[in-house]
Amino acid sequence: MTAAERFARLPTAAKLLLILTLVLLPIGVALVWLGESGIRQANQAVEGRADDQSRAAAEAIQGLIARDALALRIAANGALADGPAHACERAQRALTIAPGVAQSFELETASAAPVCAAGSVGDTGALPIIAPGNIAIRVAPGLNGVAIRVGVIGGMATAFVPVAELRTAAIEAPGDVDTIVLHDDQRELRVLGPPDSSDLHLRLSEWGIDKGVMFARVGAAYRKITAGDRLVLLLPVLMWVLAALITWLLVSRLLIRPLKRLERAVIRYNPGSGPLDLPRKLGPSQEIQELRDSFARTVARVEESDAEMTSALEGQRRLVREVHHRVKNNLQVVASLLNIHGRSASTPGAQAAYAGISRRVGALSIVHRNHFAEMEENRGIALRPLVTELAAELRAGAPEIARSLRIDLELDSVNTTQDVAVAVAFLVTEIVEFAMLHGPSDPIEISLARTSELTARLKISNKVLVPDDDDSGEKVQFERIVGGLAKQLRSTLDRKLGRYSVDLPVFPPL
Repeated sequence: MTAAERFARLPTAAKLLLILTLVLLPIGVALVWLGESGIRQANQAVEGRADDQSRAAAEAIQGLIARDALALRIAANGALADGPAHACERAQRALTIAPGVAQSFELETASAAPVCAAGSVGDTGALPIIAPGNIAIRVAPGLNGVAIRVGVIGGMATAFVPVAELRTAAIEAPGDVDTIVLHDDQRELRVLGPPDSSDLHLRLSEWGIDKGVMFARVGAAYRKITAGDRLVLLLPVLMWVLAALITWLLVSRLLIRPLKRLERAVIRYNPGSGPLDLPRKLGPSQEIQELRDSFARTVARVEESDAEMTSALEGQRRLVREVHHRVKNNLQVVASLLNIHGRSASTPGAQAAYAGISRRVGALSIVHRNHFAEMEENRGIALRPLVTELAAELRAGAPEIARSLRIDLELDSVNTTQDVAVAVAFLVTEIVEFAMLHGPSDPIEISLARTSELTARLKISNKVLVPDDDDSGEKVQFERIVGGLAKQLRSTLDRKLGRYSVDLPVFPPL
């Protein structure tokens, strides 16, 4: 079965659903793909923006540490150049005039021995000893901040940058970050905590500070794709599903169901049992209502035409019945006239001729009478009553020498057409007449038996029926007549000693 044949066998609603799927689904898939691509690009843009903001925050912290380290180096160099006595006071005065730098520091010798301190810088033992000009950065142990150690001429200087200043620098940087964690190889310091909103994602990135000695892990939040966003993304597919469902419902309720109701009403209609009863409410479709009215008008016209045809057929049947009746009466009149003239004939030969003609006209009249009965029942001419009546007529019209002739009948009930019945009547008449003229004392046996659904066999038995035993003109004429009648039955006359038989077509049994 081809695809076109399968499609043709589908219900109308299924066809519409398939067509809508083929038309709208590719569009929906394309729109979903475009929406997904747009969201992906938007996410990439948001993530890129978060990276830029994270970089800016890390650079702000690195700038703060670099500024503090530079200010500390300048102040420490100047303070230690005049000797260790009162060095911290001199360095503190120098840092005071520098805005935005650490004010807690400690001055050490080149071997990390403390010289003096201003404020608290915590345990500086974790910081390495560095040469002049170098910088070391670590998360301050025990304190909430970062320790910076710079190498200067004649010693070192260590400063403490509290987490508040680091947070302020990150917040004041361009952009918006949500979490910052500074860590080295031993400790980590949370500068800014994570957001509380559960519908945000953090874009984490890590940036090196002081040539990778310390790292800043910065997270910038971006909003998650919510269920509403996903619904918008799937909206074209949902539109296709909704359109297909609505179309199927509308077609089923407004088109298929009314048509099914109309179909059932038409199927229930039985011609002649009453008017066509069609449902009045078939939905809002004006076209279906017009179709219903067209059905009603068509059936009304058909019933009217059928009534006219029935009336005309009845008139024709009465006319044909009258014609057959008149033909039968005329044949009987002709047979009566032949009998009257035969009795008044002057010679025996003329009387025999009149009698033979009368018997044949009588046989034809019997056929017409039985055909008249066949028209009443419409089952064909019944051969059993026809042959029975014909045998009685032949015995009644037999010549004096054959008054005692006995005709034995063994007949099945079979029906046939008028043409076959005429040929059978003439065949029986010819053979019986020949037998009663040439062997009036011998009985005649006539049998008719069905041999199949469409054939029956007619047998006529008498001693005078001997094939090819006489070359006289009367016998030759007799054989020619009965052979021609058998040909009218589309069969061959089977001639055997004492019996002639022939097959004839009949109607199937009821």
